[in-house]
Amino acid sequence: MTAAPHASSTAASPHPAGAAAAAAGIGTGAVDPAEVRKFDLLAHEFWDPRGAFHPLHALNPVRLAYVAERAALSQRRVLDIGCGGGLLAEGLARHGAHVTAIDMAPSMIEVAQLHAQESQIALDYELASAESYAARAPGQFDVITCMELIEHVPNPASLLGAIQTLLRPGGELFISTINRNLRSFLLAIVGAEYLLKLVPRGTHEYARLLRPSELASLARAQGFTLCDLSGIRYNPLSRTAQLSTDAGINYLAHFHRPDPDPLA
Repeated sequence: MTAAPHASSTAASPHPAGAAAAAAGIGTGAVDPAEVRKFDLLAHEFWDPRGAFHPLHALNPVRLAYVAERAALSQRRVLDIGCGGGLLAEGLARHGAHVTAIDMAPSMIEVAQLHAQESQIALDYELASAESYAARAPGQFDVITCMELIEHVPNPASLLGAIQTLLRPGGELFISTINRNLRSFLLAIVGAEYLLKLVPRGTHEYARLLRPSELASLARAQGFTLCDLSGIRYNPLSRTAQLSTDAGINYLAHFHRPDPDPLA
């Protein structure tokens, strides 16, 4: 299988076709093509703080601070999986990290590259799934972030397996997602998508949401240790977000991949 086309921050990435699409991971069962198309069509709005992704603009400072407080970033190799248009990736790069960011939506990668070029921020973008990238870069990263992605993939266990391959022993993993319960259904789906229209309808599927216990179990099966679980409270009126002890709706999880026991 050939490698996915490389997408640096200074060149536009081609849309996947044929073998390149397969190499990037489309159609493998690890990626849902419908989810890719959904976000690809919205890429032009990504950097508009009043557009379809405006909740992410409120969440991003909270997510970035959470990562920066729990992991050394300066001069570290960081991978942002499901980077979208590069909001978190650029923030990680500003903290001095050597950032690689991957996504499966071609238009998102193009938007991310253009914005990084305009902002004069050096980082690398690639059109790739975590699974396809893991085959080429095992153990290459000190820190991995995977924000608002795991609820959109058909096989979360496959994603976490790829992350385990990509992250070096002793590395740190950060995941943000949405809980699955009645509150999250009413507020994050019915309220946010259909009543307040904070995000486009159909952005989330309730059945794909993961409870923290489920995420922790899947991560533990890959050898990760849960270090912290924190909620994120979002105020739709002020469009602000902050960390919370309530993980009932949006939450952040910090996992550590232990070094192998030298005595084992």
